[in-house]
Amino acid sequence: MEQVAGYRLVALLGEGGMGRVHLARTASGRLAAVKTVHEHLAADPLFRERFRRETLAARAVAGPFTAAVLDAGPDAVRPWLATEFCAGPTLTQAAGTLGPLGAGPLAGLGAALAEALASIHRAGLVHRDLKPSNVVLTRGGPKVLDFGIARRAADETLTDTGEVIGSPGFIAPELLTADAGPSPATDVFALAALLARLATGRAPFGSGPAHQVLYRTVRGEADLDGAPTAEWRVFLASCLTGDPAERPTVAEVLSWCAERSPAGAWWERDPVSGLVRDHENRVAALVADAAAGRDGAGPRPARTTRTTRALRRARRTPDPLRPTPYPPPPTPRAPRRTPSRTGPVPWSRRRTPSRTTVSRAGVRTGGGCSRSPGPRSSRAAASAARLCSGAPRRTARTATGGPHHRRRPAGPGDVCCGPGPSATSVPPAGCCATAVRSSSRTRPR
Repeated sequence: MEQVAGYRLVALLGEGGMGRVHLARTASGRLAAVKTVHEHLAADPLFRERFRRETLAARAVAGPFTAAVLDAGPDAVRPWLATEFCAGPTLTQAAGTLGPLGAGPLAGLGAALAEALASIHRAGLVHRDLKPSNVVLTRGGPKVLDFGIARRAADETLTDTGEVIGSPGFIAPELLTADAGPSPATDVFALAALLARLATGRAPFGSGPAHQVLYRTVRGEADLDGAPTAEWRVFLASCLTGDPAERPTVAEVLSWCAERSPAGAWWERDPVSGLVRDHENRVAALVADAAAGRDGAGPRPARTTRTTRALRRARRTPDPLRPTPYPPPPTPRAPRRTPSRTGPVPWSRRRTPSRTTVSRAGVRTGGGCSRSPGPRSSRAAASAARLCSGAPRRTARTATGGPHHRRRPAGPGDVCCGPGPSATSVPPAGCCATAVRSSSRTRPR
């Protein structure tokens, strides 16, 4: 598990323009939030000097509504800052569940945040980026976070010309126009913008592109419709004025809100207490997973036997949505080599292109006999005429060595090759051919 100066990093909580924030544990097991600075900022000597000065001043901040700074390493290769870990949702995350706050809960929240700003100002710092995402609701109340960009109000020698730190909608107009530097009045402006956001359910200077929000901030066009009471509307308007000298001080804001705060703390009741418990349970599960090695740093536990069997069955079962691959093409066969012939083809291997067959049933293919000559050759026609006349003939052998026909006396039921393609008529006298086979290609004499 990765460590930063004795702090064991458990999980990554977030990342911003300045660095990364990790959930970490001390050697005694206490949870902490460790912020490590980006490398490009660590290479800037001016930033290192400012970071060293701010971390030393932040250790002097102490209060019930601020996250205590535990340790810091401004001279490390990558500067880091360790603060108290506050378990709970931010105001941004809880705004959807809480809805617009009433006059009493809004006054209680304003008093707690004003007390946190007072403790920061007593240490000579200006927060300059107070917004809902930098306030966490815990069991002990709201906690103000992110002292990484807090700056000493008495030392501005290291400030770059034209540098503006903050979030659109919560930046005081004098910082945008460079008419004045950061002061406690800029934090009062951001506190009023935060309270207006929670009272009306929308940002006082609207939403949209950053340049439009900043333009409405400089023009002083704050939208306070939906404030709990007219008194609250007047109070928020006085805190959001463009002239920092006309805004109330932090002490005046604390006194005004304390007079209107309810007797009990509203963050100790539901639904806020339920949100805090859910967040604590998620953090506990995150820590348990990290201890078991499931945070990516260690090996994962072995799967159970039931899970393993299910995975094996899933691999054996074909997916119906998966396309079936085409079968591989057949392997081409080598061409069959024919042995070379040096001499004439033997008579037994020669093919006869056509044959004429006449059987007892009268089925015949080919041409007719001498009485009805067809396409057969004259030699075959003469042979058929001799068969019908009963004249003796020389027996010719076929390709297999057998005779074309055999002589026998004519009998009843004999069929001779007739004049048509299907000779079924009674043969003439003297026809004794039971089977006639002839070929247009005959053996040469």
